[in-house]
Amino acid sequence: MNFPEEQVNELKNSFPDNEIQKCEEAGIVYFLIPAVTFPEGCVPNAVDLLYCPTPRDGYIARLFFSEKVTAKQNLNWNGDTVILGRRWFAYSWRIDEKTTLVNTLFVILRALK
Repeated sequence: MNFPEEQVNELKNSFPDNEIQKCEEAGIVYFLIPAVTFPEGCVPNAVDLLYCPTPRDGYIARLFFSEKVTAKQNLNWNGDTVILGRRWFAYSWRIDEKTTLVNTLFVILRALK
């Protein structure tokens, strides 16, 4: 699946210290974002993210973490899967509608604040 170039660039510009890679497995596009740092109080403080901006597992977008993150609020970690040969975890976080790549990602990340 192709995404508008300006949205991909906006995603990359939102993580200027991270080299984002577009990956694909089984026809599903992912964006790998390495070593993303989280707000104070999150443990661990940084992990790799794998962003699936298309429908998956009953969600309109899905965000996977290389490790489960403890945040200020309890998260419902209900995803445990292998993608691109690596184990990933995801918490349940429903969003009402998908907007741009970066806005949808940040809505999912709000649970860590």
